[in-house]
Amino acid sequence: MRLVVDLNRCQGYAQCAFLAPDVFAMHGEESLLYNPHADEAQREQVMRAATACPVQAILVEDPDEAPAGVGEGLSGVR
Repeated sequence: MRLVVDLNRCQGYAQCAFLAPDVFAMHGEESLLYNPHADEAQREQVMRAATACPVQAILVEDPDEAPAGVGEGLSGVR
């Protein structure tokens, strides 16, 4: 599982740090630190954290799923 946090969108509410403290941590008042490659065992906590984010700044990607648009041209048309 791969995590991406839009740090420009993150407002430091720290809901993620409360719900998945092994993955997310606050550094100071507003700076978020996180592990972009969380263990699969932490999936439930990470999904709860992503859902609880008030500004939806957390994206959880599954490496087994192909990204949208694979096999398509640059315009999205074959």
